[in-house]
Amino acid sequence: MAKIINLKPFKEFVQSESLGGAILIICVVISLIIANSSLAGALENLLNTELGFHTESIHLRYPALLWINDGLMAIFFLLVGLEIKRELVEGELSSFKKAALPIFAALGGVLAPAAIYFIANQGTSTAAGWGIPMATDIAFAIAIITMLGNKVPPSLKIFLAALAIVDDLMAILVIAIFYSSELHYNYLLYAGAIFGGLLVMNRAGVRSLAAYLVPGAFIWYFVHHSGVHATIAGVLTAFALPTTPDAQESPLEKLEHILVKPVNFVIMPVFALANTNITFEQGMLEGLTTPLGLGIILGLVAGKPLGISLLSWLTVKLGISSMPSRTGWAHIIGVGMLGGIGFTMSVFIALLSFPGEHLILSEAKFSILLGSILSGVLGYLMLTSVSKKSAR
Repeated sequence: MAKIINLKPFKEFVQSESLGGAILIICVVISLIIANSSLAGALENLLNTELGFHTESIHLRYPALLWINDGLMAIFFLLVGLEIKRELVEGELSSFKKAALPIFAALGGVLAPAAIYFIANQGTSTAAGWGIPMATDIAFAIAIITMLGNKVPPSLKIFLAALAIVDDLMAILVIAIFYSSELHYNYLLYAGAIFGGLLVMNRAGVRSLAAYLVPGAFIWYFVHHSGVHATIAGVLTAFALPTTPDAQESPLEKLEHILVKPVNFVIMPVFALANTNITFEQGMLEGLTTPLGLGIILGLVAGKPLGISLLSWLTVKLGISSMPSRTGWAHIIGVGMLGGIGFTMSVFIALLSFPGEHLILSEAKFSILLGSILSGVLGYLMLTSVSKKSAR
């Protein structure tokens, strides 16, 4: 018998995030203005300010920017992970076919952009950046779709969230294999052992939030020191949290209720302010027509929707997966366009691809910004158009 889960936290999640999405866009604009004003230096100094402490055995002193991207964003991933687990237990991802669709869609959304970039940059000095257009910035993508409110089916928001998480996991795997100079497997083993312990506690009926969150913080510490992007710790902790077999509020729902507003109104705006401060420099416009610029923009704007839609269509036709409730192929194409919002994850891979190459990095960042904006606008317009046609 399917578990009955209290839907109140989910409704609150969607309602508050709609406003949070608008605030996020405003923060992007503010960040771009600051980055191209006399305040740019002050913002950079602030983001480079080191916070935390350091001893012989514990290293927790990092720049503010790292705390935002690896620390605060782990909390964001924790919240999204809670929602994904809810849907796996009961909802849009509770059947194998529905759960399989975002996995295959994410795979298509990784392969197609990488292939487009590789073709455009084969044999050039920028060929190493093939991973740049693979990534989806889950925060911005979800912000855009939630701004649409009830114009899109709730199942489509769940599909995008699941797709984006799988996409990020694939991006993290690519970074670990192709862009990381060193992985510390002992730290990964420590994190895995703690995660296994959380699963045992879940099976044993432990319901205390602290019993999961404190070990979850240690998972974050070990994953971070392993060389793998630490935000995965949020997803692992979320998946370990227990639910209840009735309408009584579970630890999962309780934590989701606690995190909704801080994530949407504090963490995400801070993330946007810190990560979209791109300074416009001479030569950026010319860089859009280079193999690097074309590979990134075409990969994000065309490759993402092509790969996501094509592999989704193929797996549905083969009977491997099934469509989200009350959606059509136009919805999937619209979500594919939103998948082209690469932003911060793409910039992160660009930094790993071209270390110390300032001019190439400037061109890559501007191409990522333009490709992400185009993808967001096209995806929003596409889904709005589908909603109007459905209403008629």
